[in-house]
Amino acid sequence: MMRSSSLPSSGLRRGLLAGAAVTTALLLSACGGGDHETAADTGMNHGAAPAATSAAASAGATFNDADVMFAQMMIPHHQEAVEMAAMADGRAASAQVKDLAAKIKAAQQPEIDTMTGWLTAWGRAPMPDMSGGMDHGMPGDMSDADMAALYDAKGAAFDKQFLTLMVEHHEGAVEMGQEQVAKGSNPEAKALAAKIITDQQAEIATMKQLLAGL
Repeated sequence: MMRSSSLPSSGLRRGLLAGAAVTTALLLSACGGGDHETAADTGMNHGAAPAATSAAASAGATFNDADVMFAQMMIPHHQEAVEMAAMADGRAASAQVKDLAAKIKAAQQPEIDTMTGWLTAWGRAPMPDMSGGMDHGMPGDMSDADMAALYDAKGAAFDKQFLTLMVEHHEGAVEMGQEQVAKGSNPEAKALAAKIITDQQAEIATMKQLLAGL
């Protein structure tokens, strides 16, 4: 089975997994679960860059390690969804599946950009880009085998596999969002988590209806 060169090798996957584990361990050891920080605590200067207004406003509020972890984990989770959605172009048979995939891309890329801005303003590094079936243990993640099978599928077979996998992926995002709402401190991060829960639960319902019609 041929795989796109964009899909990472198992060696690269192991390397990125190790990097992600180190990043997570350092984060958790650096700040306790109940600790709160402000932008001033990170030593960041937010007074000069107009382009960073939104991120700076978020960083001006209190944030904790749950907020940081939410952004660090949801960014690659969204990146994987965007990659899956991009496969619909030229593969999906259903116009409804194509429209849904376009909606997912349009919604999640701006959210990736927003969360990346938060991490920059908070003085925190993002995790490595682990999209493409990196088996990194977050809820709803796709395996390399899942991503390869989706890449190779065409027509009605693609539609069924895309919807099945994306329901699972969205359910993972809802779980992560619920944890952020419960444990996070930053108002903007909690609001985004609530939006993700609402949006993706609605898309899950739509995808289940489409699956029932296949």
